[in-house]
Amino acid sequence: MSINNHWIERVIQMAEDNVQKGEEPFAAIVVCGDEIVGTGVNCVHADHDPTSHAELLAIQGACKQLNQIDLSDCVLYASGEPCPMCMGAIYWAKLGAVYYACSKEEAAAGAGFGDPIRHFFADMASSPEERSIAFHHVDSTRKLEPFRIWSLKHNG
Repeated sequence: MSINNHWIERVIQMAEDNVQKGEEPFAAIVVCGDEIVGTGVNCVHADHDPTSHAELLAIQGACKQLNQIDLSDCVLYASGEPCPMCMGAIYWAKLGAVYYACSKEEAAAGAGFGDPIRHFFADMASSPEERSIAFHHVDSTRKLEPFRIWSLKHNG
């Protein structure tokens, strides 16, 4: 899959427009062939939702439009390098490629956006007990039951 600068310029313009609306400078589109199948701009503040990231919204829109969760035939274009949350969605959706305009280092140097992202990557690499937000594994004798039921439904 090769880059199409037209799409990068489009998401940069979308990100600029989003800033004019009082939001953050992030936008994304999912392209399948020559068609945009999903779009998104960060609307974290307007929605009061920290998960309202451009990439997530673009992926959700593409999955709904294509009626599938496998986007391996699609490309995501983003105005900025995706954060860890968005990267997780990118991997789950199996996107064929991702192209972004502004790296996390450039965003940090230009507008101070990189510090939280660098912290997230470092923190997630720590063991659960050492993370800045406490993660606790709770044992239960029934912990595998939902997975057993799922396996029976899908593996007969």
